Amino acid sequence: MGIGADIETLGRLALFADLSRPQVEAIAHTLDEEMFPEGQRVLRQGFSGSNLYIILDGEAAVVIDGTERARLGRGEFFGEASTLLGTPPTADVVATTPLRCLVVPAPELEDFLMAYPAVAIRMLREEVRRLATTLQWL
Repeated sequence: MGIGADIETLGRLALFADLSRPQVEAIAHTLDEEMFPEGQRVLRQGFSGSNLYIILDGEAAVVIDGTERARLGRGEFFGEASTLLGTPPTADVVATTPLRCLVVPAPELEDFLMAYPAVAIRMLREEVRRLATTLQWL
């Protein structure tokens, strides 16, 4: 188990910026990464089955009802809401370039966030930003 990304790369991601080097090393050695070719749908709106995906390299589009709503890049994440709520994803997420992600499996997400509260706080801040953006669309 473990990913190919080096410790320095993970440590530079905003989500992990508040973690110690041993914590980043633990993440690097316990979580896997997944690769998606350009054009592949990673999450499908309305269908079950999701994980937390943290983008290591590449870019993805967030598409809701056929309309692109956002682009996500290195260090950003997706899949957390449906994973935490146990509901189907509310959007398609499609790789717009080759995409490499660190993956926190759905059954492990809560334990992961409890083990790394600094990551949970950074995720919460990003969720609030996303909510504010969504409210602006309305």
